[in-house]
Amino acid sequence: MEYTQEKCRKDTINHINEVRRCLSRVIVELEERGRVHDKSKLESPEIEIFTEYTPKLASSTYGSTEYHENLKGMQKALKHHYENNSHHPEHYKNGIQGMNLLDIIEMFCDWKAATLRHVDGDIRKSIEINQKRFNYSDELKEIFKNSVAIFD
Repeated sequence: MEYTQEKCRKDTINHINEVRRCLSRVIVELEERGRVHDKSKLESPEIEIFTEYTPKLASSTYGSTEYHENLKGMQKALKHHYENNSHHPEHYKNGIQGMNLLDIIEMFCDWKAATLRHVDGDIRKSIEINQKRFNYSDELKEIFKNSVAIFD
């Protein structure tokens, strides 16, 4: 049977509809993640520790010695937080390699929002620091850098 323009149009429309269906599933999942993002911070043991340390973190430079010293005092809350929030590489035994694409998107949005809590927050610097912290590839780093414009 000959492959006609009509058949090509029909195949293309089917493909377009399948892409739309897949994107709709992603949108629904991202909206749900937005609704429940970091809810564990609103409950014990996180709320007490984050109440104490959030101002300290905000006045420190991300990745600095002072920042890491503050994190040491937050270990109980961070352990609970990472166990209950899959958008953190620490949630997975194999770190960022255990994450799915939606975890990565939520993580990136979290990083951007976190920069707004620091006096000297900068998403581009966070991307560089986090490459060392989470051991991700140069390719993923470039994808993150290319995505910064979404927020501009």
